[in-house]
Amino acid sequence: MSASPSSSAQAAREAIATRLGGLRREAELTGHELALRCGWSPAKSSRIERAKTPASDADIRAWCKACGAEGQAEDLIAANRQADQMYVHWQKLHRHGMRRAQEEVVPLYEQTRQFRVYCSNVVPGMLQTEAYAAALLSTIAAFQGTPDDSKTAAASRIERSRVLHEGDHRFALLLEETVLRYRIGDEATMAGQLGYLLALMALPNVSLGVIPFTTQRRVWPLEAFYLFDSRQASVELLTAAVNVTAPSEVATYAKAFSQLSKIAVHGAAARALISEAITSLG
Repeated sequence: MSASPSSSAQAAREAIATRLGGLRREAELTGHELALRCGWSPAKSSRIERAKTPASDADIRAWCKACGAEGQAEDLIAANRQADQMYVHWQKLHRHGMRRAQEEVVPLYEQTRQFRVYCSNVVPGMLQTEAYAAALLSTIAAFQGTPDDSKTAAASRIERSRVLHEGDHRFALLLEETVLRYRIGDEATMAGQLGYLLALMALPNVSLGVIPFTTQRRVWPLEAFYLFDSRQASVELLTAAVNVTAPSEVATYAKAFSQLSKIAVHGAAARALISEAITSLG
């Protein structure tokens, strides 16, 4: 596995820093001379060039102007913004509430033909009932200290899940058995959610596997991740969403999904585990 799920974002920032350093050298400027032209301290120039401090749009424009390379500024700014989108802090994403975050990924969901999803903590968003989603999102908002629009965000999440029933989409989903047991909301909410999973298993385009508590592990429990075809992996950390697009890293998540699939149970065995979780609710 990769050393850090944010490594794609850092690699992108380092590539931008390398390009900026190349412009400085082509202009035959020292770091001190460039800092003088930009009106910065030499330390700032050094931090940007070593990818220790992300460059802002204004920083890139000033750097390119100082190097006589104004024509390259917009391309570098676009690349820099893309790097920023790879690692997005939840508090920043949810600063105005969570509904917008649900809506922003709709185009990605509509464009994806094959979804591969692994979750070790909660039911994947696309499989959640509205009551379960509202209970979970309310808890997240309280923890993050962001506006609680959990009811409208949950409704948007359900609307986003129409891809399960519309268009040419295929879904392979893996849940750790713990997901069936963790209590999100009250007993009625959990019973409704688990019953909904049983209903979704009947869909011809949905494959749902459960990794039992007792299985011999070939892969340790991982952070939740979503694979959108073979072009992107979205990883959910406590503090941030990581969007991986580097082919080698996407392939690593695909490998993990394949190996996790081998220790999961499907069909009748998976339905039995879900039914046992419903019974345990009392």
